[in-house]
Amino acid sequence: MTLRSNNEVAEIDPTTDRVIGQFPVEGCRYDHGMAVDSEHHRAFLLCGGTHNIVVFALDTHKTIAQFKIPGGADVVKFDSGNRRAYAACSSGAIAIVQEEDPEHFRKIEDFPVEKGVHSLAVDSSTHRVYAPEQQENGHPAARMVVYEPTQK
Repeated sequence: MTLRSNNEVAEIDPTTDRVIGQFPVEGCRYDHGMAVDSEHHRAFLLCGGTHNIVVFALDTHKTIAQFKIPGGADVVKFDSGNRRAYAACSSGAIAIVQEEDPEHFRKIEDFPVEKGVHSLAVDSSTHRVYAPEQQENGHPAARMVVYEPTQK
């Protein structure tokens, strides 16, 4: 769990629901949103104060990588099948980070979308990204857009 006001990640014992550790996240201010690669014990944290996404090792409690992303990052999802993290940024982009292996990451791109996208979902079997849009060319709209990932 992220502790936004402390810029920390908290470890919680699921059997007691108690915090058993709090760890500072280097390079992250006002963490907001987290996705987890449970196989490799990596967390992808959205950092609103520093406008970046931080990859945090949950075993060693260290920042592994950080990448600048557009403003308004709200939700991040991890697709374990293609090892990509997707962050919805309300300023008009979906930031995409590729996990090459558990120690190496690269930013693929800030894929342009309509402004106001605050959320997304990833289908782990098809790897499609679903994003609800509230506007089209600055005019109110209500639609679900489906994106197909490409190899980069």
